[in-house]
Amino acid sequence: MKKNKKTYLLLGAVLAIWGILGFRIVKTLNPPEEKTEIIAEVVSDTLSSIIKRDTFSISADYRDPFLGTMPKKAKKVKNPKKKKPVAPKRQITYQGSVAQNGSKTRLFFISIDGQQFVFEKGKAIDGVTLVWGNQKTIKVTYTGHTETHTLE
Repeated sequence: MKKNKKTYLLLGAVLAIWGILGFRIVKTLNPPEEKTEIIAEVVSDTLSSIIKRDTFSISADYRDPFLGTMPKKAKKVKNPKKKKPVAPKRQITYQGSVAQNGSKTRLFFISIDGQQFVFEKGKAIDGVTLVWGNQKTIKVTYTGHTETHTLE
């Protein structure tokens, strides 16, 4: 019988401890709403006039404790040159070429950003210039970029 009393006593203690832990977890997950009080504006005005900021500056002109040397004077930093904005890369694909028999001129079919154009050597369309081309590859330039494309 003594064994049962101890078991029931320990069971009650365990349930009490787990109950307290569960209550605390639920309480932190669902906190009650806090009441906020409105402070008069007069108090904030008087506080800002009473409190003054303490300003200071740090002077690091002391001897280096490890090297034993005085600090070097700071060099003036020059303003870096502004870089020109870089034009976005365009999507250019080479789709083929056509030439008449015995003719030296060749027409090249090039797709620029999804639109197809017909080029000749040296011709510029939509800011893209065809520099060189043959049946398999072309070389184009636009806004400072030079690219070589092969037939797809």
